[in-house]
Amino acid sequence: MSATHTEPGGSLPTGVDPVLEVDDVKVHFGGVKAVDGISMKLMPGMIHGIIGPNGSGKSTLIGAMTRLTRLTSGRLLFDGEEYQNASAAVVARKRVARTFQTVRLLPDLTVLENIQLGADARADDKSGNVLTRLLGKQISPAVRDAVSRTNLEGFEDFYPSELSYGTQRRVEIARAIATGPRLLLLDEPTAGMNQKERAEISALLQSLRTDGLCQLLVEHDVQMMIDTCDHVYAMNFGRLIAEGTPTDVVRSPQVQEAYLGRKWRDHA
Repeated sequence: MSATHTEPGGSLPTGVDPVLEVDDVKVHFGGVKAVDGISMKLMPGMIHGIIGPNGSGKSTLIGAMTRLTRLTSGRLLFDGEEYQNASAAVVARKRVARTFQTVRLLPDLTVLENIQLGADARADDKSGNVLTRLLGKQISPAVRDAVSRTNLEGFEDFYPSELSYGTQRRVEIARAIATGPRLLLLDEPTAGMNQKERAEISALLQSLRTDGLCQLLVEHDVQMMIDTCDHVYAMNFGRLIAEGTPTDVVRSPQVQEAYLGRKWRDHA
């Protein structure tokens, strides 16, 4: 990205094609406009963030990006190719990985086996029953790398019920990393974590950025977003109310009035 430059007043580079582009996307549920005309670009090698109050449409937008939520209108493009009518399985094969707001680990599998599911999904685009191939399977280098990156050494043989909530979240992140994604979508990945654990996750995401991975992070921890993200979008009532560098977005009067509170007015 050394040959690129940044748009005036923003933090997105020019001269680079986005990994994913959202073009005037709307998701309406009856009279509820959960997402109402959102456009954004997710660029390679950058950590993007979405902040906003509960109910602002952040998770619904991620659901639309991954085709788990039906669009009312608008376009989604991955590497310039429209996919708004594709299935969630097709999106996964594009190497789009995500974590969810709530933990979704398989309780009867160990930490290592749960993470191995991600690597198996990467290796087998023909789907099939990956669970039947876990027994006696050699653990892949991608899984070992994911375990190391998320500081899960020593937990490999634990079951989800034996782990703290914060550790379970790390297993989910490791499973997503093991897929070898081109785009990683993280929906409140540090929920239930203490400040030290959050700092570790922030460092992990920054190391993945160094590897060139495009990421989208949804978080309520504003300080973590400031410390971690390159470009931030702010949502409220299904619409974008600000975008730009994290500090610029946090300073925006619209953003502060929406949900951050006046204590952030003089931040940074």
